[in-house]
Amino acid sequence: MPAFDLPPAELEKHRPAPDEPADFDAFWRATLGESGRTEPVVSVRPVDNGLRLVDTWDVTFRGFAGDPVRAWYTRPAGDPRPRPAVVEYAGYGRGRGLPHERLTWAAAGYAHLLMDNRGQGDQYGSGGDTPDPHAGAPGGPGPVVRGLLDPHDYHYRRLITDAVRAVAALRSLPGVDRDRVAAVGNSQGGGLALAVAGLVPDLAAAVVSAPLLCGILRALDLTDAGPYGEIATYLSVHRGAEAAARRTLSYVEGVSFARRAAAPAHFGVGLRDTVCPPSGAYAAYNRYGELTGRSPLREIHAYPFNQHEGGDAVHVRRQLSWLADVLAP
Repeated sequence: MPAFDLPPAELEKHRPAPDEPADFDAFWRATLGESGRTEPVVSVRPVDNGLRLVDTWDVTFRGFAGDPVRAWYTRPAGDPRPRPAVVEYAGYGRGRGLPHERLTWAAAGYAHLLMDNRGQGDQYGSGGDTPDPHAGAPGGPGPVVRGLLDPHDYHYRRLITDAVRAVAALRSLPGVDRDRVAAVGNSQGGGLALAVAGLVPDLAAAVVSAPLLCGILRALDLTDAGPYGEIATYLSVHRGAEAAARRTLSYVEGVSFARRAAAPAHFGVGLRDTVCPPSGAYAAYNRYGELTGRSPLREIHAYPFNQHEGGDAVHVRRQLSWLADVLAP
């Protein structure tokens, strides 16, 4: 796939005018307020992960509407001292899988919480363990179109709330330095990490690559791949639903969350990515922190010949180096 989005010089300056509802902040304040009245963690149970160098616990915490959300908590074995911590969000259609699948952050010395995606886990990976009991509103079968006609019913209202609550859950676990917690994710996970950066004012860092839900309306005009293609397919059948869908999507637009974020941020993007077009990532990056009255530390790495995989292991190495500096005592 050749480059199909804006040329690199234009991407670096891409700052589309904000298109967000007037009650964006009130919507999220009310949503998080409804789910944040109780202690987040329900249970923490040690599991045999088959490994000697890291320990893992099966965590259940309260997410949207108090629903139980599952997660793996993993950290270097035999050292209970408080550590900087990472909460990681998985990609679209993936669940938390098995406890030995995601070891990079724990191997780097972090306390690591991998959140399950409610109502997902059936498209790739090793499955998930968190149902979505609120998935009955009108919309298509895929997560990105569940409840698409009303922002209060939308799947991502629930998933973003879970992601915020995961930070609170991680901070309440033993062996975590509460002041040094980062949100990390790729693709859908990157979109969730960016939303968390905009909704959790004291987050220590955000590590975002190929973020979904950024520049959503432009992405719908550019690509039929991946989750955006599911939205287009739904609207091709429900021909009168576009206005309602646009309104719902405006409440989960990643650029709006980025504008409110204050944590240092590290971005990665493949310039041939048709799943999450690069103009969305650049729009979020270029407007990052603009409503905070500050200029947060941030950097972006582009991979001109890569698609949705972006910089892959090369980029992970950059993430590790950057986060070690940002979260240093």
